[in-house]
Amino acid sequence: MTFDKDAQDWLEAELADSLDEEFELELEDALLSQEIKKIYQKAHPNALTRAEYFYDLLRLQAELIRLQDWVEHTGEKIVVLFEGRDSAGKGGVIKRITQRLNPRIVRTVALPAPSDREKTQWYFQRYVPHLPAAGEMVLFDRSWYNRSGVERVMGFADEDQVEQFFQDVPDFERMLVRSGIKVVKYWFSVSDEEQQMRFLMRIHDPMKQWKLSPMDLQSRIRWEQYTKAKEETFARTNIPEAPWYIVEGNDKKRARLNCIDHLLSLFPYEDVPHEEITLPERVYNKDYERAVLPPELYVPSKY
Repeated sequence: MTFDKDAQDWLEAELADSLDEEFELELEDALLSQEIKKIYQKAHPNALTRAEYFYDLLRLQAELIRLQDWVEHTGEKIVVLFEGRDSAGKGGVIKRITQRLNPRIVRTVALPAPSDREKTQWYFQRYVPHLPAAGEMVLFDRSWYNRSGVERVMGFADEDQVEQFFQDVPDFERMLVRSGIKVVKYWFSVSDEEQQMRFLMRIHDPMKQWKLSPMDLQSRIRWEQYTKAKEETFARTNIPEAPWYIVEGNDKKRARLNCIDHLLSLFPYEDVPHEEITLPERVYNKDYERAVLPPELYVPSKY
């Protein structure tokens, strides 16, 4: 991808305006115990510098805006599934994809556990209402592949239900593709050692402990069961119309950049025409006098 001088200038300005995320990362580091921090840094000796990471991230996010405009203009319909191990980095990638996009065009769906009523429905039924209309992209933070993953491993679905899922899901995804929906499936892979380290970091970080659910802890105990479930899922659902793409997630920053770059490569997007935006003149009414509002309506200025 190439950029003209105006784009380069914009990127420089955006880099200067990225202090908020840098402060967030600093806070993340500050809350880790020094010992775990040392272990983590030793395990990632070739980490990208922040300058390198932010420059490429902002460059790719600029391209995501172009993709978003193209999707809206052409009426494309896109579904992106994010699956993988707990703590493999799915949420971080989704956050960076949507960070600068219009939520009316690109939205994230993260469904809770099914209700008692939903458990009696056709398995795919609760996902269908969230599928995109023309000019939309939907990112599923976990999807119908819960059936062959967590539900299977944790015993929430029996083997007959899992087998029915494997028979149905290729046809379901082919139906989506025939209807004009592009289906993209990402699996985030992380090593046993890296997952253990990330879980330990969450345990020692009070701002991330909420991310550790009982299901997450069980994923450590059932590592091999999840591996077998993943292998069968790939073998039976990697179809030409909707293939799987594996994202190596041990290096979070590189995983984010690689995934976004790959997603962009899947679409022939291009610049689309835009109406020129001009700021209208403010209308002044000499007889208008702004009302004075009572002070109790205002949020107190404490900072």
